[in-house]
Amino acid sequence: MNWEKFRPAVGLATALAGALLVACGGDADFVPIEPQPEPGLSMPSAVEGPFPVTRVVDGDTVRVLMKGQDTAVRLIGIDTPETVAPNRPVECAGPEASVYAEQLMSGEDVFLELDASQGTYDNYDRILAYVWLEDDLMVNLAMIDAGLAQEYTYDDPYTYQQLFQQAEQDAKDDLRGLWGQIC
Repeated sequence: MNWEKFRPAVGLATALAGALLVACGGDADFVPIEPQPEPGLSMPSAVEGPFPVTRVVDGDTVRVLMKGQDTAVRLIGIDTPETVAPNRPVECAGPEASVYAEQLMSGEDVFLELDASQGTYDNYDRILAYVWLEDDLMVNLAMIDAGLAQEYTYDDPYTYQQLFQQAEQDAKDDLRGLWGQIC
């Protein structure tokens, strides 16, 4: 995807996101890094999709239209601070993670890569997947790169675990997002 053509819209979205973050207790001054595809990593041919995004729930959950059904997808290998968990307060950097995920996926068609090591569904009946955009940008990795998600291994190692762990370490070293700019 050519991000340059979206520069005016991104500027408006950033301003609106800043207002939303202040209203939700987030950091309006936080500006995440520009999402970039990982060099040498491209969307595999075995992905499913494209599926239109119907709603970004939070930083690690999105809803897509799949076979006529509005379907929840949980991003494998990441965990973002909570913003919508019942009976739990909004966590530090949660609003920023949600806004960034919205900037990446709202209005987009996404492709889903499943990972046999993780199964197809989680305990909440959400599909478990790596979420890809058309330009070889993996959303899961972009969230970690921005410092807005932690690498998360549920039980078993997964395909991109080492890549995600290294990306988290890089975000920590650079004090991005959770690791210094917000919390």
